[in-house]
Amino acid sequence: MERIANMKVFRSGLERLLLVVGLLLLSLYVAARIYGVFSSRAELTRFRQAQETASRAETGSALLQDGANPEFRLWSAKRIAAYKLSLSSEASLPLAVLSIPAVKLEVPVLEGTDEFTLNRAVGHIDSTPKPGQNGNVGIAGHRDGFFRGLKDLQQGDLIELITQKETARYVVDEILIVPPKDVSVLRSRSKASLTLVTCYPFYYVGSAPQRYIVHASITNPVDRPRSRQQSSSTVRGGGQEQH
Repeated sequence: MERIANMKVFRSGLERLLLVVGLLLLSLYVAARIYGVFSSRAELTRFRQAQETASRAETGSALLQDGANPEFRLWSAKRIAAYKLSLSSEASLPLAVLSIPAVKLEVPVLEGTDEFTLNRAVGHIDSTPKPGQNGNVGIAGHRDGFFRGLKDLQQGDLIELITQKETARYVVDEILIVPPKDVSVLRSRSKASLTLVTCYPFYYVGSAPQRYIVHASITNPVDRPRSRQQSSSTVRGGGQEQH
């Protein structure tokens, strides 16, 4: 009788052990399936984001190649003519696309700030980090062309800089009006930044005496807007129009 009782106890213990093992294996299977589903979705999301970024970056090349006209509503007649004339010459591939939804601007970013470049697009300022690099990326444009819409930007507005590898998102945190011989506005800031430069006043007749500076900081969950400041700082290469 004792032997039978021991066998019953053993069998009961074995059944419980097998049940626990079975539940554990089932749990592992369910966890693996859930992980697989979420991993697949995450990879699909990453792929689609990369695909979208590449597609938007290619729009910069398309704008240069197909001769599509930008929004001329705010442009001066002189700048419209200069832009159309620039279409007869071949331009280099863009470094990035600058997108500012608040002013409905999407424009290629070319290397340099010479007259041809700023008639055709906006230009990366030499000696500043290139789009996609850390630091303070400087971009210049004409006040009577692509960058005239900057006059309507406000703190908190979003700016996107789209390269083949990524889309960097910035928020406007400072707008300055400065004289044209001090380059300190292009110095590194406390975090990755974007600085847009154009001449000022926007509707000045002749060679504009000042520079209009838009500072924007890269976004993350702990971003806080900086308070607006005035500065004696200036910039080089900010669209030296003569009109």
